[in-house]
Amino acid sequence: MITSPPSPNWPWKRFLPTPQSVTSQSTVTTAPPRRQGATLSSPPPRHLTRRLLQLYVGLALYGASSALLVAAGLGLEPWGVLHQGLAERTGLTIGVVSIIVGAVVLLLWIPLRQRPGLGTVSNVFVVGIAMDGVLALLPAAHSLPVRVPLMVAGILLNGAATGLYIAARLGPGPRDGLMTGFHRRTGRSVRLVRTTLEVTVVATGFVLGGTVGAGTVLYALSIGPLAQLFLRVFAVPGGTPGGSTVVAAGPPERAILRE
Repeated sequence: MITSPPSPNWPWKRFLPTPQSVTSQSTVTTAPPRRQGATLSSPPPRHLTRRLLQLYVGLALYGASSALLVAAGLGLEPWGVLHQGLAERTGLTIGVVSIIVGAVVLLLWIPLRQRPGLGTVSNVFVVGIAMDGVLALLPAAHSLPVRVPLMVAGILLNGAATGLYIAARLGPGPRDGLMTGFHRRTGRSVRLVRTTLEVTVVATGFVLGGTVGAGTVLYALSIGPLAQLFLRVFAVPGGTPGGSTVVAAGPPERAILRE
């Protein structure tokens, strides 16, 4: 048995790993830099349950908030005006119209080369179903002291719902994707594209019989700050440091909230 160190002149000595190479291999094994980068750019898998919960709770609350605005009768959010106008003309419920419009808008993603996520497809159905369900439970509101609180509650809940489902980072809504798709294809600013789209849908909805009023104006002025606030509240751990969770998710959400 050999009890002394092998001679440096042995021919197989050169095949033995040096201490430096062993240290390098150990470092790569225990803390691979690429894996760290992946963790920073997207939430760890253990957060998937929370993200799914946030997505569907957020979408359901979004539909509920839209129902509160409808019940208040003091003005809807821009797309809600269009949905209500189409519902008046077709005899369908506003929730069903919302689903149909969402599906049509999603089809427009194809020529715009937008890629939907789970949240995108879920948005089409969950919001409309929740809206009709809440409207079926709400009593009629006739007096202004009841309608004004309904309107304010609807706008606040809409901001919270927006923060919930966008912070889940499972895909933007179909209408948001339409906006960012036009932005990319035309080169126009997101602010200009969004304003043009929303003015168009509000005007069309108003002509068809949708409600435009104080709620529409208050919504337009407050939804941006509210969404930013609740995005921070409901941020999922594991995103890119120094930025919002939306920025880590991809360009569509970044454009929506930063422009």
